[in-house]
Amino acid sequence: MDRSKLARVPRASGVYLFKDQHHQVIYIGKAKVLRTRVRSYFQDTAGSARSKGDPNPKLKALVQEIADVAFVVTKNETEALLLEAQLVKQHQPRFNVLLKFGTPFIYLLFTNEAVPQMELARDKRKKGTYFGPFLHRTPARKAYAYLLRTFRLKLCNKKIAGGCLDYHLDLCPGNCTGQFDEAGYRFRITLAQQALAGNHKEFLATLKQQIMKHNLLFQFEKARTLQEYVENFEVIFTTLKTHFTEHKYDREVAHATTRTTYSPDHIPHAAAQLQHLLHLTQPPHTIDCFDISHFQSRSIVGSCIRFVDGKPEKNKFRRFKITSLTQQNDYAALREIVSRRYKNLDDLPDLIVIDGGKGQLNAVEDLVPQVPMISLAKPSTPGVHKDQSATLFQRNDSTGTPINVQTDAGKLLLALRDYAHHFAVSYHTIRQKKSLQAR
Repeated sequence: MDRSKLARVPRASGVYLFKDQHHQVIYIGKAKVLRTRVRSYFQDTAGSARSKGDPNPKLKALVQEIADVAFVVTKNETEALLLEAQLVKQHQPRFNVLLKFGTPFIYLLFTNEAVPQMELARDKRKKGTYFGPFLHRTPARKAYAYLLRTFRLKLCNKKIAGGCLDYHLDLCPGNCTGQFDEAGYRFRITLAQQALAGNHKEFLATLKQQIMKHNLLFQFEKARTLQEYVENFEVIFTTLKTHFTEHKYDREVAHATTRTTYSPDHIPHAAAQLQHLLHLTQPPHTIDCFDISHFQSRSIVGSCIRFVDGKPEKNKFRRFKITSLTQQNDYAALREIVSRRYKNLDDLPDLIVIDGGKGQLNAVEDLVPQVPMISLAKPSTPGVHKDQSATLFQRNDSTGTPINVQTDAGKLLLALRDYAHHFAVSYHTIRQKKSLQAR
């Protein structure tokens, strides 16, 4: 990587993204001071080489592949930690080991059920009031257990005239009995929410006062238990103060991950190369690209962007809310948006690009037979070929053709795909926010 690029990395907290020569994100990290952390990678390898033996093999391999660095500045280190977990899960960089699998976050949820409950949640599927996201699961679980025990919120599914054992231990609110005080239970649920949403300093001060009382009474075991709760709640409150959400930095992330190597000045060469590659009768000047976005098979949306002579024609961009589906089906979703986009046959492009593989192309190729159509699939194994970051499929082509991203045509196609993807994701984000606000 050109070391002059390090000068533009700011002295602030945030997340850094290392990319290879194909613009693929290969490693994501977080830092309290971005410039210091990013520079350390190159200093570490150089220093190790001068000292005993070779540097860490994994670090050496990573540094050799770094062609560019992007970054997202956050307000503090806590936000950087949360954003790092979110992006590693989303991009699956091959040099990252941790945070790639499972759900990175956990939430404290107060449900909107007939009898509301406090729960631990891994996502936001249920309706209710959420606190989080939290990355540190142990403090979140212990804070949850403390609130559950302190405010007697542990509902049970038993029906016992005299009450269950937890009821007699003063843990169950008594919904198992015939004299359940629902009003009192709802009041305590409200108090638990206020403990998370209200004055955190006052809440911690109350706990610390109780610790002092236990110590004065030589109840050291109880004091130590409460001290653990204080430490756990301090982690929880530090996270809540950031007001972090999974969409807080969407715009900055889109900017950091959008391909920047493509230049519209190269469009004559790119169009000529595409004409030769696709056996077209003339160079394509107007190109449309389609993409689908969804979250856990819900909130399915689509996008169509248009480049004219290599430049975005934004008045021809289209966003689609998928109306015919409630569950994920990329093929059906693509058929819907392609059909809707070309209701007016007077507005056809010279070439249509589908973000996907052979299956996606097969699903829609009959809808616009008069226009050449291709699909662009990501490689199944990253790094298989140094010049391959996509495979191109055409009609009547079952094997596909690797795309060389060093060519103008390759750069143009990948720029189209990335632009369509971010346009779809941005609309999906808007839909998600509206959905959450409606709750």
